[in-house]
Amino acid sequence: MGSRKSNAGSAAPAVLLAIVILLLVGSTLYFHIAKTWWFPPAITPVGHEIDQQFFLTLVVTGIVFVLAQLALAWMVFKYRDHGQKAHFTRGNHALEVIWTTATLVIFVGLGALATHAWGQVHFSGIEPNAVQVEVTGVQFTWTFRYPGPDGKFGKIVPADIDASVENPLGLDPNDPAGKDDIVVSDLYVPVDREIELMIRSQDVIHSFFVRELRIKQDSVPGLIIPIHFRVEKTGDYEITCNQLCGLGHYHMHAIMHVLSEADFDQWERKQEAQNAQ
Repeated sequence: MGSRKSNAGSAAPAVLLAIVILLLVGSTLYFHIAKTWWFPPAITPVGHEIDQQFFLTLVVTGIVFVLAQLALAWMVFKYRDHGQKAHFTRGNHALEVIWTTATLVIFVGLGALATHAWGQVHFSGIEPNAVQVEVTGVQFTWTFRYPGPDGKFGKIVPADIDASVENPLGLDPNDPAGKDDIVVSDLYVPVDREIELMIRSQDVIHSFFVRELRIKQDSVPGLIIPIHFRVEKTGDYEITCNQLCGLGHYHMHAIMHVLSEADFDQWERKQEAQNAQ
């Protein structure tokens, strides 16, 4: 017994490490509870659902994290070097089955709860009066096209794509349906009305992302991917590319202008008048 005590190390390192762990846990809790660095407010119903799901996931995983770190700090202190003999263990199969099963249940359960929010964007029906906008990503700009008064998008001919002659999308000049198409570099949408975006790419994979929508969708060459949403608040919101798409990726962005219904109608009439000239 006397020999063990004479071989015991200092308790200071174990105490110091336990304190550091507790300080890290405390600071982590503070920044999350105070929301020092947090998301901007959501502006869509699905955005609120995603935030609720995120908060639920954060609380569940946060409880596990705090309990695990407190247990670690306690074990560091309790099982510090007393000069005792170290014991080798091959683990405990029963405990491994229990925590693996618990992790699986929590992971699958949280994922199942999130399916409604995800499905709303991709699989729910679109209202008949939805505003349709085609979104095209190309290194390193976004371009937005509206069907115009006839409600039909004109035909696109890839061979006619030429930004230098103001035809960045390759609209077929012989297609009457394309004569009234509105092509702009920013996205304009009305508030409190269904919006359907048809997202495509001319070159590489890009990713349409607006933080406040809580929606991110890749644009893939050869595919037209629809998403839809309803915005609850007017304002200007930045659209970015969330997929590294080349050297100029950092400046690939546009603005989503959310207007009142009257302002959107006025903007649309102005664009139609310019097309008619």
